[in-house]
Amino acid sequence: MRIVSGKYKGRAINPPRNLRARPTTDFAKENLFNVLGNVVDFEECDVLDLFAGTGSISYEFASRGARSVTSVEINAVHHDFIRRTAAQLGIANLFAVKANVFLYLRSCSKQFDVIFSDAPYDLEGSERVVEMVLGGDLLREGGVFVFEHSRKMDFSSVEGFWQLRSYGSVQFSFFKKSEKSIAD
Repeated sequence: MRIVSGKYKGRAINPPRNLRARPTTDFAKENLFNVLGNVVDFEECDVLDLFAGTGSISYEFASRGARSVTSVEINAVHHDFIRRTAAQLGIANLFAVKANVFLYLRSCSKQFDVIFSDAPYDLEGSERVVEMVLGGDLLREGGVFVFEHSRKMDFSSVEGFWQLRSYGSVQFSFFKKSEKSIAD
């Protein structure tokens, strides 16, 4: 696993064998960030990475200059790996949170410009994250939410759905929070 672009481009991330994450492939990551790079200014973004796993997506956002990155991961080994890797890379604006994503989303009072979720494909009820993010007040106006999922899921009828991108077995559903029009 490597960081594909930005300040830390080319840096290898070597998670220990006891990490049970399924990191997003480098190919899918590159394409994800190509899409995002056309709609957001990374340096003006506060990012939330849900089910952060190895932290791969968090490091990519930090490498591209995100203002802040919050990585939420419940597994203690994964959480510790994210914290240690961020420290080794010198990323001061990456905040690793050891928490259940569903509980975190219910209690979080911060808003984000980009939210990324890569729940385990076999996690029952993972689609609730889409409802919680889009139905809550977590995403700023004009913000983007990306939900990584298997081919078995279809979110095209959900309000705010923008597009679906497929990269092999990886599917990204993109959602945009529309900006409210100003009444005269």
